[in-house]
Amino acid sequence: MKKKGLLVLSVCLGIALVLAALPFASGCVPGGPKVYKVCITQIATHPDLDANRQGIIDAMAEKGFVEGENVEFVIQNPEGDMTVAASIADYFVSLKPDLVHAITTPSAQTLVAAAEGTDIPIIFSSVTDPVAAGLVPSWEQAAPTVTGVSDWFEMPPQVEFVLEVMPDVEVLGTAYNPGEVNAAVQAEILNDVAPDYGLSVVEATAASTADVYAAGMSLVGRCDAVWIPTCNTVGGVGIESIIKVGEENQLPIFGSAVGMIETGLVGGCSVDYYWIGQQAGYIAARILSGEDIANIPPMKSAVSTVVYPAAAERMGITIPQAVIDSADIVLED
Repeated sequence: MKKKGLLVLSVCLGIALVLAALPFASGCVPGGPKVYKVCITQIATHPDLDANRQGIIDAMAEKGFVEGENVEFVIQNPEGDMTVAASIADYFVSLKPDLVHAITTPSAQTLVAAAEGTDIPIIFSSVTDPVAAGLVPSWEQAAPTVTGVSDWFEMPPQVEFVLEVMPDVEVLGTAYNPGEVNAAVQAEILNDVAPDYGLSVVEATAASTADVYAAGMSLVGRCDAVWIPTCNTVGGVGIESIIKVGEENQLPIFGSAVGMIETGLVGGCSVDYYWIGQQAGYIAARILSGEDIANIPPMKSAVSTVVYPAAAERMGITIPQAVIDSADIVLED
């Protein structure tokens, strides 16, 4: 009887030890460490948006929210299909996550609409004008469940950079998707600012990536150079088409984002999307640590000057050495 009692005691102790270890192994058993569910979506695959996403993940890890330890990331990408984007938004809401990141204006607008009536915190990034997009009431105030980091930049430095590279430009072209609030706002501001520099503006619009090449070709012969805003259609998925137009027709094309320029544009006064992602990640860490999202106002991006001399040569111009010497980033083939 004594041996039987010892056997039962040993079995009970073994079970107790296993149960005691479970919270540390899974993080899901009551009393174990919390594992935060964080959803991330971006409208399409693109170097800038990918950098934005990585910046989020890296910054969260820096602040102690590490994938595989105390964070589970759910990442979805509709590759430009807004019907799929809406399905992703509904799916994210159904998961009841601790927080959602929405990269780009279309993604953020779709998620905010899907999450209406919930208390899910939504952080946007790479949204040019979150006020015009209806995401926050003002630049100084977050919405009750929405804030984030904009890729907004002032337009004068954009125009001034083009003129530094090409002082003789008189007509500046631009191509964008008018259905993207972010791009439409930038085109409007460009038209307002250009006369101050003695420039006129001609526009071409592309409602989808299939329209980008034709839009670019419509600018050939009508302008001296082209500037592309942070447009997910033209400067994102369709960037190769606009580069083809520039190279085939010796039409210099400037951009407004590092990744866009890296693909093969002349240069630009550019936003850094990895930096934007980092700032969004820091905001996420603050919210997961207990800070009220409504008390964190949206913020704007930093900018850098970027030149790509070899790409400029392929589009028929040479970037002045003084501009290259003063650039923050010089890209090489």
